[in-house]
Amino acid sequence: MFRALLLAISTLAVASPSFSEAPHAGAKLLFKLEQQGLRSAGSARMQQLVTPIQASAVQGTGGVKYDSSWLRAQPVAAGGSDWQCLAEALYFEARGETVKGQFAVAEVIMNRVDSKRFPNSVCGVINQGTGRKFACQFTYTCDGKPENIGDQAAWQNVGKVARAVLDGAPRALTKGATYYHATWVQPKWSRKFKRTARIGVHMFYRP
Repeated sequence: MFRALLLAISTLAVASPSFSEAPHAGAKLLFKLEQQGLRSAGSARMQQLVTPIQASAVQGTGGVKYDSSWLRAQPVAAGGSDWQCLAEALYFEARGETVKGQFAVAEVIMNRVDSKRFPNSVCGVINQGTGRKFACQFTYTCDGKPENIGDQAAWQNVGKVARAVLDGAPRALTKGATYYHATWVQPKWSRKFKRTARIGVHMFYRP
């Protein structure tokens, strides 16, 4: 944001010789541009900018450590529709998993977003097939059960995982997987795909 503001001021200074001779006018313009930039930023983004970086956040692969102590140290997460959809998917699909297991499930969803085989948005991927009982991609969206979030501690944890993934956490756990299933089932498609990882109670695959 500030780089863009400085660039705008520099451009004006070159374009108008009188600009450099009017420092007060330049300061007013800079202040106006900064106000416009701040107003255009979402509340979630502003919260990120003013939240101090946790000491543990600079450790581990890409700043992420797949353990509960790292997760507890992260600020309470929030976000828009992508964050809401991803957090809900993690809550209903993986809230009983380890932190590493939750990141792995989130990876699959984000890998699908990047794949031409699936919808190109987080909510689109998660809700693909919703409305047709047991024909959806994520069972909780079409099993006929109400999607009630009763465990607030688990919700807060998966929200932090979702936030980290959406903010660019590394995706190296599942080696590009776009499918997964629980270890106690063996769907037919799993015999056709390459298994890339086993993390917690989930098996991960890619075509």
